Amino acid sequence: MQKFLTVTGMHRLLYVYNGFAIFIIMAFMCLTQERINHSMTARAFLEQAGAVPQSSSIIFLETTLAFFTLVLIGRFYIKSKSRSAKYFLFAAEVIVCMFLMCVLNLSYDGVILLVAADLMYKHEGHRQEYTLLIAMICLYFIANYNMAILQTKIISFEAYASYYNADAKSVILALRNTFYSVNIVFFVFYLVLLVKNKHEEKERIRLLNERLEEANQRLRAYAIEVAQMAETRERNRLAREIHDTLGHALTGIAAGLDACIMTLEIAPELTKQQLNKIRDTAKKGITDVRRSVKKLRPDDLERLPFQEALLEMTKDYSASSGMEITFDIFSWSNNLRQDQEDVIYRVLQESITNAKRHGHATKVKITIGGNENYLLIVIADNGRGCEDVKQGFGLKHMRERLELLHGTIHYWSDEGFIVEAMIPLNREVKDDKNFNSR
Repeated sequence: MQKFLTVTGMHRLLYVYNGFAIFIIMAFMCLTQERINHSMTARAFLEQAGAVPQSSSIIFLETTLAFFTLVLIGRFYIKSKSRSAKYFLFAAEVIVCMFLMCVLNLSYDGVILLVAADLMYKHEGHRQEYTLLIAMICLYFIANYNMAILQTKIISFEAYASYYNADAKSVILALRNTFYSVNIVFFVFYLVLLVKNKHEEKERIRLLNERLEEANQRLRAYAIEVAQMAETRERNRLAREIHDTLGHALTGIAAGLDACIMTLEIAPELTKQQLNKIRDTAKKGITDVRRSVKKLRPDDLERLPFQEALLEMTKDYSASSGMEITFDIFSWSNNLRQDQEDVIYRVLQESITNAKRHGHATKVKITIGGNENYLLIVIADNGRGCEDVKQGFGLKHMRERLELLHGTIHYWSDEGFIVEAMIPLNREVKDDKNFNSR
């Protein structure tokens, strides 16, 4: 009994019950016709019925074939995932249902609820509600005896029941009404289980969404914690690097300079030798610092050629933000230094980020050109721009990075926001040209 208290169980029970009711009504019609033929009262029956019935064997075969075809189509309809296939199968199911009702002379229209149950079993959205409503109205319209009698000559169930005496006729009609009533009860119970099942499914989905959101919040908190831990580890690593390299070098330089101050007048040659040693210590310390700083480069710049790294960065940002980013490259130097590549990468990265964050831009166009002496980069977006541009953290650091390369930056609003950066290609980093040349 427990297995019938589910939507699937009740759906199957509807098929079994309707098959049983259809078989009983079909058997009653066939047996009645046989009795009429054997009792030699066919003429009186035909005069009362007003139409010639089909033979019992044809009624049996057509009824059986129609019902099993209906079952088969219903199974295909439930398992189908294509929307167009569902519409086709449902139309076929309605046609077979109408044929089955005609074979039974509209004696039993409970099969309409069976078709409705199939539609409700895979109910999705408001469209199928309208389809269900239209289908049921059409089927019940056809099932109405007074409307159908105008189009086809059928023998009513009451005509078959009238062959028997009054008591038997009452029992037969009551039995048919019982079939109707029980079928409606089963169908209503099926709908109750269906609504309950959908409500429970929505509740499960709501709970799953809440758990998913909770898990996402925990994951975000964990990601922030991991990022902070990574930042702390990196900060500690850099602190150790600076302490072990620059600190050691500066300590040696300070000590050496103290010694030079003491020996400058009394031993000039010794002082000169000491200064040479100090110079070597300073160069070694700078080399160690550069090696540490190199580890701060973006991963794309380490893995890919420079132009591919730029394309990869813009492609990833475009994919994640939905912003369209295009390149126009008129000329390009193939001899860029690593520090120049780093600055260009960071300027483009910061400009694209600002276009999205502050300008809410949907398109960014990057134009790159120049000659052997300089490289010009223009980043223009279609954002809302800014009449009074205030230099924030990002613009300040772009300016500082460019100034290290003797470069310049200009920015203004013109149907969006435009950033123009110019980088000399034949000059070393400020305050560091001697070290770079060495």
